[in-house]
Amino acid sequence: MRSGHLSVSASKLVLEIVLLVTGIHSNKEVAKKIKRPKFAVPQINCDVKAGKIINSEFMVKCPAGCQDPKYHVYGTGVYASYSSVCGAAVHSGVLDNSGGKILVQKVAGQSGYKGSYANGIQSLSLPRWRESFIISESKPQKGVTYPSTLTYSSAKNPAAQAGEATKAYEKPSITGTTTQPVTLTQALAIPVAEATHRTTSKPLAASVTSSPRPQPVGHRSQEMGLWSPTSYAGSQHSPGSHPGRVPEKPTGAAFQESWGSLESVPLGEMGVWKPGPVLLDSGFVPKEELSTQSSEPVSQGDPNCKVDLSFLIDGSTNIGKRRFRIQKQFLADVVQALDIGPAGPLVGVVQYGDIPATQFNLKTHVNSQDLKAAIEKITQRGGLSNVGRAISFVTKNFFSKANGNRGGAPNVAVVMVDGWPTDKVEEVSRVARESGINVFFITVEGAAESEKQYVVEPNFSSKAVCRTNGFYSFNVQSWLSLHKTVQPLVKRVCDTDRLACSKTCLNSADIGFVIDGSSSVGTSNFRTVLQFVANLSKEFEISDTDTRIGAVQYTYEQRLEFGFDKYNSKNDILSAIRRVGYWSGGTSTGAAIQYALEQLFKKSKPNKRKVMILITDGRSYDDVRIPAMAAYRKGVITYAIGIAWAAQDELEVIATHPARDHSFFVDEFDNLYKFVPRIIQNICTEFNSQPRN
Repeated sequence: MRSGHLSVSASKLVLEIVLLVTGIHSNKEVAKKIKRPKFAVPQINCDVKAGKIINSEFMVKCPAGCQDPKYHVYGTGVYASYSSVCGAAVHSGVLDNSGGKILVQKVAGQSGYKGSYANGIQSLSLPRWRESFIISESKPQKGVTYPSTLTYSSAKNPAAQAGEATKAYEKPSITGTTTQPVTLTQALAIPVAEATHRTTSKPLAASVTSSPRPQPVGHRSQEMGLWSPTSYAGSQHSPGSHPGRVPEKPTGAAFQESWGSLESVPLGEMGVWKPGPVLLDSGFVPKEELSTQSSEPVSQGDPNCKVDLSFLIDGSTNIGKRRFRIQKQFLADVVQALDIGPAGPLVGVVQYGDIPATQFNLKTHVNSQDLKAAIEKITQRGGLSNVGRAISFVTKNFFSKANGNRGGAPNVAVVMVDGWPTDKVEEVSRVARESGINVFFITVEGAAESEKQYVVEPNFSSKAVCRTNGFYSFNVQSWLSLHKTVQPLVKRVCDTDRLACSKTCLNSADIGFVIDGSSSVGTSNFRTVLQFVANLSKEFEISDTDTRIGAVQYTYEQRLEFGFDKYNSKNDILSAIRRVGYWSGGTSTGAAIQYALEQLFKKSKPNKRKVMILITDGRSYDDVRIPAMAAYRKGVITYAIGIAWAAQDELEVIATHPARDHSFFVDEFDNLYKFVPRIIQNICTEFNSQPRN
């Protein structure tokens, strides 16, 4: 009986110990459960602007792919809050294009955000903005609590749209082990909260099309009219557009077109997202910036890329509708990367087919947004691919003051060609170059070996471009890879120091006149000589960066009338020429040449052609051979003009070889004016005969 009692007591003791241990373990589990949750860094999309986030300091996670130029960035180091947060992070070098975590701190607004190109992103300049932010690595500061959920200034919370619309929606089955594709009607009916948690698998069914060239996925939705601005597609040639290029037979390959573009369309634009009212904390962000309808700030343009640019786009029947859309998208991407504005690059567009036509000129649209909208509205003209006629049209009509040409900015023409031109380009391109136009060529899908027999002008690109050193030419193998040319083109167009064709015979010389003021000339004839000097000077484009004019008068002695850096406008030069006083004396032409080399041409700019125009009415009292040789060695091109009693053999010694092109003789002072056109023509012929490599 006692033994049984002990057994019961022992059992109770064991039970109590078990309950005690279980309770302790249970308490530990509860304690674990109520521990503070680990901080979760919120994720945002590439297009989220800092100004739309109300928090003054926060950490976020950026996805991959934010290097795309469509995500605008304004500023360098300190960014305007109108910038993409993730785009700024890539531009600053804190992130690469694979994404990651960053720390964002809001700061006061700035005046003068400087644009720059860094890490594959072209940041734009901006005069001022209400608020700024800076980016740093995601190292939390001690004692600072960062929000795990961001507060946005709009009900359309970008975090809720992180999934965006996908290529296909799938509906989970009851068992949860398999999925079934959702139909078009079902996809549009899915609530946002559900859609953002769904995964993608198989694309929706698409119509079948055919083309002789590769066709990519996703361009235009036939049902909804949606177009993805980042998608590139090929196109089918019309029969007979290019001789020898016959469309292939349909291959039957499925072209997944209809729903690829849904990726780029926010859910709100498809009628699914219905934003409700939210309370806005306007304590940090200015009230104006909280508006969901704030207009994009207008940039003054990149002053480091001040060029006047004409795009000659291919609107021929041959290019087809799809390729024409790709071309327009390429143009829009270039415009976005250029940072258009009055202080930077300006762009106009000419479309060519049978005949060219200006779509808009340089002054029609002076910011990137307006230009992109105008480009989207361009419709295809059709016809042949008459590139030569288009280049001639641009040379004669486009770069005028009435069309917005600024004079001081280099003129650039970018010619886009699908395949090859149907007319000749060599002669009209030479005229364009000599007019100061820097011609670039982008040839897409050029002639294959079997097609070269149909090309009107072999090597047309090298005959057309400004220089044949490869800087001005792009040969793109496929329209699908055209987008890769955006940044290289922008970089070259903006490299104004290398735009060689901006330098013409009329705007790139230091011209020094060496004028005989000896007694044999006389006062009246000396005024005639000065008028001849003025008539020659009028033909040049005169400024401190273009052609500069200087003058020396000589007898036995020499006098510097004015140097190259004295006057920098045509009116000032002409006034200075009229004020030159007649000196009178002997004729020491050799000493005058030496004086001009030391006092005038020694101060010539390295990038200028040095041209001496010497005018005399008699034989020199001193030797001219040694000074003439010195001029040749110093790279000075000498033109010798003799009047009346001048010795022709001496003129030929003074003049640069060949003498027939650089020495002139006139029997009377009153006939000097007749030689102005010939002298200008010879100066330009010599300039334009330089090698184009």
